[in-house]
Amino acid sequence: MAMATASTRAAGFTWPNNDLSRAPYRVYTDPDLYALERERIFQGPTWNFLALECELPNPGDYKATYVGDAPVIVARARDGSISAMVNRCAHKGALVCYKRRGNVREFICVYHNWTYDLAGNLTGVAFKRGVAGKGGLAADFQPERHGLEKLRVETCRGLIFGTFSDDTPPFVAYIGAELAANIDRVFPKPLKVLGYHSQILPNNWKLYAENNKDSYHASLLHVFHNTFGVVRPNMGGGVKISNSGWHHLSYTQRVSLGDDEVAREKVRSLQEQYRLKDPRMMEHRLELGDNITNAIQTVFPSLVVQQILNALAVRQIQPKGVDRTELVWTVLGFEDDDEAMKELRLKVNNLVGPAGLISMEDGCVGGWVQRAAKANPDATTVMPMGGRNVEASEGSRITEAAVRGFWKGWRECMGF
Repeated sequence: MAMATASTRAAGFTWPNNDLSRAPYRVYTDPDLYALERERIFQGPTWNFLALECELPNPGDYKATYVGDAPVIVARARDGSISAMVNRCAHKGALVCYKRRGNVREFICVYHNWTYDLAGNLTGVAFKRGVAGKGGLAADFQPERHGLEKLRVETCRGLIFGTFSDDTPPFVAYIGAELAANIDRVFPKPLKVLGYHSQILPNNWKLYAENNKDSYHASLLHVFHNTFGVVRPNMGGGVKISNSGWHHLSYTQRVSLGDDEVAREKVRSLQEQYRLKDPRMMEHRLELGDNITNAIQTVFPSLVVQQILNALAVRQIQPKGVDRTELVWTVLGFEDDDEAMKELRLKVNNLVGPAGLISMEDGCVGGWVQRAAKANPDATTVMPMGGRNVEASEGSRITEAAVRGFWKGWRECMGF
């Protein structure tokens, strides 16, 4: 009797009423759906963020990362090209790299010493001729067919993306020219890594992906955002969404909408009695040619590009199980930053990260949803803000259109 696969076990799942404004709680709790996401989303026709070119400045530099929960190596070859391959020896499946980053001449699996070049091609097998004329590789063994599994790679403004699929369109076509222009805007010059931090979120990866597309919670959940004027409901801005619906950009400008009723609205998170003893961290140097205070961009399924004042970063979502996610932050500046700008970026970065003055709330609210989702997996969330379609919104961020766009992408990849 054939064993049921995740695909067959998940086959009975249906989306309620073909309505993108309702998501069943089962999508956060069902291990079979999680297993199917590995195949159809992360190893399907999507571009996944891998690393930054500036993290691999020299030939032989490598970084170990993940696509979904699949371990991946990104490396720079002797000719300067960048390759990505699954971090799994073709022999017995052991990890080839077990350090996060380093510099090597070649990759050697510690288990049986199978050796690969920086592009993942098999170049050596220990005892391939045996010992004393006995043993060794089978006569029909073909080394060229036993390299590390390779991913397609593209770069955009210093960001390295990989895909398992031959069907994934070129990266700019994948996200659309309008959203690619924002990556150009945020990263107009060569980048420099200022640091890293990561956190474990007690929730399904999709809850954090949704959170970044939910543009109107920022002035409600985050007291600091609203109180100190980074994001307020009466500021200018809007939400841009790719033609596919999968990717988005929400942004806030220091421009009043001039709406007295909105300006008078006192939401709970506005705490006017609070003051900063040291306001220097709220300084905003207009280095990008505009007055945007907050720009959060997502690339489906797992990348967030961040500009909050002068705090630049990329965030990578790494699923670690149906109810566990690792969020990896790479804090960025530009190569030509002076010491004063570097210091400002690091100060502003106190707003974000695991204990950030803004994002600490995001680190726990997904866990609250995850725990409550188990009460009835057949119940649904409700996402009616801004209508029920997937549409851009200029001048307003009070919409869940980008969240609905995420579920459009999820359904299309998953085949539901």
